[in-house]
Amino acid sequence: MRSDFFAGLNRVAARNSKRLTTRLSAIRQPVEDGLLYTDMQNLVRALAVAAVLVAALAIGAPSENPAASVSTTRLPAHYETATLAGGCFWGLQESLRQIPGVIKTTVGYTGGATPHPTYELVCTGKTGHAEAVQVIFDPAKLSYEELLNQFFQVHDPTSPRHQTDGIKVQYRSAIFYHSEAQRRMAERVKAKISQSGKWNNPVVTEIAAATEFYPAEAYHQDYLQKNSAAHTCQAPSH
Repeated sequence: MRSDFFAGLNRVAARNSKRLTTRLSAIRQPVEDGLLYTDMQNLVRALAVAAVLVAALAIGAPSENPAASVSTTRLPAHYETATLAGGCFWGLQESLRQIPGVIKTTVGYTGGATPHPTYELVCTGKTGHAEAVQVIFDPAKLSYEELLNQFFQVHDPTSPRHQTDGIKVQYRSAIFYHSEAQRRMAERVKAKISQSGKWNNPVVTEIAAATEFYPAEAYHQDYLQKNSAAHTCQAPSH
């Protein structure tokens, strides 16, 4: 019986990992010294479960890709996403994250043609990307309309898309909508701001469908939270 038992145990060890084989040789002697057969059955089951857990942990190990590690947590289904651009994304993120109802903010690049751009490439103005903030918000606490109203208060919506007067293309004002409802609301809020007379120059905020959003490098995320002495991007006077 014992020879049959060890043959079965060896098969379990081979199927799971080399570590079990090492463990098997360590426990053989106590069995020969009289360890109960039922105890060994329980031990085999425990070792098999441990091997499954090790494999599961290996499969679920976090990716080393910085972009993939931004957030993989499943969010409540009713949360919505907004993607906004206006000036340097450090200051815009700091302003937007403080709005009640905003759940998460991520800075990154969108609206361009070059896949997987770096900060250095975006700064050349040749990729066409804007420095943007992707906002996850709870519409039960913060409407998309109110989020846009706040957005227009914290940046200059008169910054043109083209590069003139030292204004870089990545700093343009833009709303990247994720649904037809967001597009209509963006048009409505932009028209209201344009007619308000708040700005001396025309409101030129770009309204475009959301495309691939590339999270910026880790050191850009929550930059002003981590560097309190850094220059804060402020909305200019009207």
